[in-house]
Amino acid sequence: MRILLSNKFYYRRGGDCIYMLNLEQLLRAKGHEVAVFAMDYPENIETPWKKYFPQNMTKLMAFTRPFRSREVRAKFNSLLDDFKPDVVHLNNIHTQLSPVMAELAHKRGIRVVWTLHDYKLLCPRYDCLRDGKEICELCFNGDKTPCKAYRCMKGSRLASEIGYREAVTWNRERLEECTDLFVCPSRFMAEKMAQGGFCKDKLKVLCNFIDIEKCRKDDYAKENYYCYVGRLSHEKGVGTLIEAAARLSYKLKVIGGGPLMELLKVKNEELKGNVEFLGFRQWEEIKETVGHARFTVIPSEWYENNPLSVIEAECIGTPVLGARIGGIPELIDEGMNGMTFESGNTDDLIGKIEAMYNAEFDYSAIADTAMKRYSAEAYYTEIMECYGM
Repeated sequence: MRILLSNKFYYRRGGDCIYMLNLEQLLRAKGHEVAVFAMDYPENIETPWKKYFPQNMTKLMAFTRPFRSREVRAKFNSLLDDFKPDVVHLNNIHTQLSPVMAELAHKRGIRVVWTLHDYKLLCPRYDCLRDGKEICELCFNGDKTPCKAYRCMKGSRLASEIGYREAVTWNRERLEECTDLFVCPSRFMAEKMAQGGFCKDKLKVLCNFIDIEKCRKDDYAKENYYCYVGRLSHEKGVGTLIEAAARLSYKLKVIGGGPLMELLKVKNEELKGNVEFLGFRQWEEIKETVGHARFTVIPSEWYENNPLSVIEAECIGTPVLGARIGGIPELIDEGMNGMTFESGNTDDLIGKIEAMYNAEFDYSAIADTAMKRYSAEAYYTEIMECYGM
């Protein structure tokens, strides 16, 4: 089978990129021919398909790329001519590439599958956050004018106008017409898509997978600390976590960087909290720290879709305390591989941290169950069905 994968970046930048790179590796291992299409970005992995990539987007291109860029159309059509795919599998493509690819493939009779990594098809901002803080669903009904009214795109009137026009151009009816199947990594995502008017028959719930081999461990011994792994920004709920941690004696290790790093360090010092900020770490260091933690916390305050941080923690035998928001609760079996708490509720978070410390977990069983659930083999069977095989 000939499969064309597309994502705007082609390196390990975020969950969407990691997913596509893992999928490419899986499909090749199964004997399929795979081509890729992305923006020509400096950090991209070297690939023979680079000659088809449209150039890195300039500020001026922000006025044309989101709609139907001539360069994107020409280069994507050239790739379709040369590779002749059976399936085009889209991922995170808005703005830098645009959904015009779905239309071009659909017009040729090629099956189009689209994995949704965020809420861009419902919310011009993609994360359903007004001012980056407050949950907002005003654009779900199809009217995207709130994007302009609240200047949702970076607080800028111009950027919000572009975001509004992009959403109107690539509206639900147009996207449904040229897409055979939308793959939703969480039930929550599928429910929100249906709430936004998308046809339920075109929505397939399929949880992401990871390379479970990188998670295998011989030792599931735990040390006396818990941890957080992720971006240090408001929507991740780390401010709430630091407040909760300051009222407890347990040590918290924080892995990751972001705009709130220095502010959170100051806050921890003022509250005399027991938090160690480790900054950015590579996977082997993350595996070591998370693997020996009593548990990890996912305190998100936005509609997380299918966070890899939960999946990875479980696969290395570490239980998860997750906020009851978005797709997080779907990944946690209460009392078996973790617990949940009310998102944004500091008191509830404190109580659940205490409960997690007092609970007993079978760490080896958590890892075994997770590696079966999130394995590439399990995913391959279902993605082939999505491809029509």
